[in-house]
Amino acid sequence: MTETPSRPYHHGDLKRALLDTAMQMLAEAGGWQFTLREVARRAGVSHSAPYKHFSDKGELLAGLALIGFDRLREELQRAQQALPGGIEAEFDAMAKAYLGFGQGNAALYRLMFGPEVTSATRLHTDPRALSTFEIVVELLERGQSAGIFRKRPVQGQAAACWAQMHGLTLLTLDGLLLPEKVGANAVEAALEALCEGLCC
Repeated sequence: MTETPSRPYHHGDLKRALLDTAMQMLAEAGGWQFTLREVARRAGVSHSAPYKHFSDKGELLAGLALIGFDRLREELQRAQQALPGGIEAEFDAMAKAYLGFGQGNAALYRLMFGPEVTSATRLHTDPRALSTFEIVVELLERGQSAGIFRKRPVQGQAAACWAQMHGLTLLTLDGLLLPEKVGANAVEAALEALCEGLCC
């Protein structure tokens, strides 16, 4: 039996309504255990409505993850623009913006890098995800051109930065950067070591 929508949605807004609703549920629940039927009910549409845009829950989650990459890119760009001119200061600001994004959007961050989305490989090669990574590549290229960063394959440097930032983010979210193990200022020390490793 088809559910009666609790409120109408305008033509063309269904996909956005479903994504907005699922994003809110993700933040509230701290996870993505909800079903497509629950998302539809919360959005006020029939339980079959999500299938007009998403073949399954994995595709909906991939849509949320791409929104996450959009938001992360915007955070990195804001940090970058706040400190123009100084490569090392820009790098530090972007690194802290990355960490801040992960801490402020824990469930979304875990989803972006988790295996639950449909075709994680396709997700991470989507232009929206790649453009976030390319901000780091571009900064490293400028740093190399200015003689601040070592001349190394820039994608390898970017992979090292990503690996360290991702690890720091997850360790912070999981509460595992214990002072007894890594000292009182582990994040600052790790970022300093990363930057020193990049610099000439």
